[in-house]
Amino acid sequence: MRSRPLVGVIACRREVEGHPAHTVTDKYLTALRDYGLAPVILPVWEGVVQPDLLRPLDGLLLTGSYSNVEPGRYGVERAPENTRDDRHRDAAALAWIPAALDMGLPLLGICRGFQEINVAFGGTLHQVVQSVPGLLDHREPEGDREQRYAPAHDIEILPGGRLEALYPQPRARVNSLHQQGIATLGLGLIAEALAPDGLIEAVSVRDAPGFAMAVQWHPEWRTSEHPLYDALFQAFADACVARRLLPQITRGADNLTGNVSDIEEKNA
Repeated sequence: MRSRPLVGVIACRREVEGHPAHTVTDKYLTALRDYGLAPVILPVWEGVVQPDLLRPLDGLLLTGSYSNVEPGRYGVERAPENTRDDRHRDAAALAWIPAALDMGLPLLGICRGFQEINVAFGGTLHQVVQSVPGLLDHREPEGDREQRYAPAHDIEILPGGRLEALYPQPRARVNSLHQQGIATLGLGLIAEALAPDGLIEAVSVRDAPGFAMAVQWHPEWRTSEHPLYDALFQAFADACVARRLLPQITRGADNLTGNVSDIEEKNA
């Protein structure tokens, strides 16, 4: 019996009971488990980036978070409304994204992870989407978890892309729990879906040979009940299984090309 594919899940740094802690919300781990994957939580430390942590993995998940990518990482001043950073996670994510792509690891970014991928490719972010003329308020609604994660608006799935190949429908309805969003798209990324106001809601990595996608919404919430969410996680799981079955010599585990240090220096 083959073991489940191992998927690294980036942690966030938060204080828990007065101590620095590495945390991951259970819903991400549960979603991976439900699709036949074995989640492995990856610790993050600013100044101690460890690309070797990715070597045994079959996929990488960049989760959502209440923290934001520090705005200096994409060259802008901080907005007053932008108050929650996680420099440790920034350092790890911006190094691991190119490393994972160099290794051919399936890569899925969700919410903050979506924004991290855009910044890693040189893109910028709106720090306060609701203050940008012409854009909607994309923040989570008031209420309990069911209300906050309920579908909030439609997205237009752009024709001819990787997302359409997974879910061949022109539209879907998704949840919305974010204050930040893509301002300028990173070079090398392809927009895959748009919100009604034109804000980019999904991207893929142009030259990635395998699964490398990110979405602004939260497909890990009640995944099997939403056909688009299910299609995303199933495609990611299939890619991780395929990666697991590759002979070790072809997995690219020793093919880190130096992009890790390049990205780290660029975002220092």
